[in-house]
Amino acid sequence: MALNGRYCPKCGTRADRKPTSEAQTQQDPLNIRILYIMVGALVLAVLFPPWQTPLDQIPEFLGFHFIFSPPIEGAQRSPILHTIQLFTIAIAGLYFSWAYRGKE
Repeated sequence: MALNGRYCPKCGTRADRKPTSEAQTQQDPLNIRILYIMVGALVLAVLFPPWQTPLDQIPEFLGFHFIFSPPIEGAQRSPILHTIQLFTIAIAGLYFSWAYRGKE
């Protein structure tokens, strides 16, 4: 019996609805490994932000200094560079997790 309407007259479900197995295969999940790497990179970026010279010197980017090699005395964390760093890592991670999503 062909269904002429949009809904099944017996149960009320949509007549043109796809089975759940087909709907699940059409959705491509993101690559979880890349998302974990992105979260790790964001944590490192928060712990080790970029530094710039003290206010009394000519502005210069000092780089990313770790606990064992701190920046020069009076150096300050650069909020703008830190924001750019975090934003770039987040966008790149989301892009790569989408680009390398699992295709079965």
